[in-house]
Amino acid sequence: LPERDRAELKRRKLLLEVTLKSYWIRKGSAFSTAVARPETELTPEMIATYVPPPQTPQDPPWPWPDRAVTPGPSCRGSWRQLPFKPYNFSSLGLPPACGHLHPLLKVRSELRQIFLEMG
Repeated sequence: LPERDRAELKRRKLLLEVTLKSYWIRKGSAFSTAVARPETELTPEMIATYVPPPQTPQDPPWPWPDRAVTPGPSCRGSWRQLPFKPYNFSSLGLPPACGHLHPLLKVRSELRQIFLEMG
């Protein structure tokens, strides 16, 4: 329609313009059929599962043989491959819990309320 006719029809409320939005959805580089939540913190258990890489003859021996935990193959060094959630340093923390009134102040406020109700 020409602009003049369209304006006339809109003025007479015979024409209603509607905006339709459409999206093309395709598989991205991080597509996966399983939903995996990123880790939020590094726990001592994750660190304890670290096993140092195999040593070559020129490397010195592993200094803490008692700390070299040998877990199963499913968790060996798994914390290095886990996706971690990025930290948001600009977010506000939890508000501090407010304190409580002293018991004598509670009694005083109750007595004050009683006297105010009496007049």
